Amino acid sequence: MTNKVIAFLIGCMTAAASGAQRQTNISQVWRPDNGNGTYTNPVINADYSDPDAIRVGDDFYMTASSFDAVPGLPILHSRDLVNWKLIGHALKRQPPYDVFAKTQHGNGVWAPSIRYHKNEFFIYYPDPDFGIYMIRSKHITGPWSEPVLVEAGSGLIDPCPLWDADGKVYLVHAYAGSRAGIKSILVVKEMNAEGTRTITAGRIVFDGHGQDPTLEGPKCYKRNGYYYIFAPAGGVATGWQLVLRSKNIYGPYERKVVMEQGNTPINGPHQGAWVDTKDGTDWFLHFQDKGAIGRVVHLQPMKWNDNWPVIGTDTDNDGIGNPVLVYKKPLLKGGILQTPQETDEFNDLDTGLQWQWQANPAAAWSFMYPSKGVLRLFAQPLPPEVKNLWDLPNLLLQKFPGDAFTATAKMQFIPNEKIIGEKAGLTTMALNYAGIAVKKKKDGLYIVTTFCENADKGQPETETEVARLDDHTVYLRMQFYTDTTYQFSYSTDGRVFKTAGSRVKAVPGKWIGIKMGCYITSPVKTNDAGFVDLDWFRVTK
Repeated sequence: MTNKVIAFLIGCMTAAASGAQRQTNISQVWRPDNGNGTYTNPVINADYSDPDAIRVGDDFYMTASSFDAVPGLPILHSRDLVNWKLIGHALKRQPPYDVFAKTQHGNGVWAPSIRYHKNEFFIYYPDPDFGIYMIRSKHITGPWSEPVLVEAGSGLIDPCPLWDADGKVYLVHAYAGSRAGIKSILVVKEMNAEGTRTITAGRIVFDGHGQDPTLEGPKCYKRNGYYYIFAPAGGVATGWQLVLRSKNIYGPYERKVVMEQGNTPINGPHQGAWVDTKDGTDWFLHFQDKGAIGRVVHLQPMKWNDNWPVIGTDTDNDGIGNPVLVYKKPLLKGGILQTPQETDEFNDLDTGLQWQWQANPAAAWSFMYPSKGVLRLFAQPLPPEVKNLWDLPNLLLQKFPGDAFTATAKMQFIPNEKIIGEKAGLTTMALNYAGIAVKKKKDGLYIVTTFCENADKGQPETETEVARLDDHTVYLRMQFYTDTTYQFSYSTDGRVFKTAGSRVKAVPGKWIGIKMGCYITSPVKTNDAGFVDLDWFRVTK
């Protein structure tokens, strides 16, 4: 064999390996890129609610609400606004750290904003119970600074900064009626030059009562001498996209609805980000509420008409756009086929970025085990106040990735032989949840199914014994269907799966979509906890 032939074969193998590497982040469940110069909405068919995005050079970056999930503030990257990949999280642990050591469903990080100013990335995010925070970094993948409390207060939400040409720095935000006792108004405050604290009291710049109830989520921009505030109104599932403009930051502001559902199936199309491209086109990223799955991300074309934006397609020329389902991709170079991560083989030094805990994690919850190629979760004692998995902090979860899919986990459960009741399994998490698990009983290991209705109200699980398990290794599976029901099954060989329990109707969590993941629990505290080794977690059609 000649050197040229050998070089050719090595090149082919390298290309194949490289291709395999590139394919690891391609979803089998949902791909928005149609491969023919068009895309299909949503561009992210998973719960990335309240998205905000920016362009820096040829790159686009997006973040979204993360509530009590840790790590929080996901960072996604794209080169073409259609193909997105999760590249990190800006918030490794959530303050106040003692508060978020316990689950805080519906609390934590609400709608954030991301900006790039003087070669530095900034994220402003609200915690509705504590105030508005800011973090910053020279690099999008971090390290990010510790959160700075820009303004303390209850009910301050949805902040967005604006650095003006005269050197002044402003912050626009809304109020949560559940905490502040007021809502549907937007205020502007001035900040110090560093953007680390507000230095003036808020001035109301727009009151949504009447025409625009539940006005919130403002994003502030400046263009052609106008200050623009993009803000959703009308409610998450039923609202519209509003734009306000003024020659003065404090108003008065003119009002215009620039996108609404119209005759499309895209309900509540609003709250997101205006981004421009280097070739001079404009686009708008926003969410749609899809019920149990959560709030998914759509991409709309955007044009300017008489210094007003029109989002989507305006077929009747009334200045109000409607969402597109299929559209031409932005004409940008460098975009590659990629999707947010779902499958995890647990063969790297770190878990996949899709995984989040239900609280700030403790050191002994889990470890990567590189030589075995597994993630090891150690059994944690159930806190006395925990009535079900809703309040279990050490629950490792990821988002549902689409309208229909199959999730399978291969695991080996090694319980402490002296303890009865250790349990490891695969579960969903929402206001109602269900799961399948392996449980240690007096006479061995058993497959059990669990169901919990009104989990958020502290109702206990019901548990049903399915079968005795003769081996420590098991494959647990969940199939999710287009009618938003799901079914569990199990296998001892990874080929033949037996159905366990009945189909369950999926429901959302608190302000979020339903999630899925793994856990291990113990009824008591011990000095030598049992464990489960997760070999892989695969998401397929």
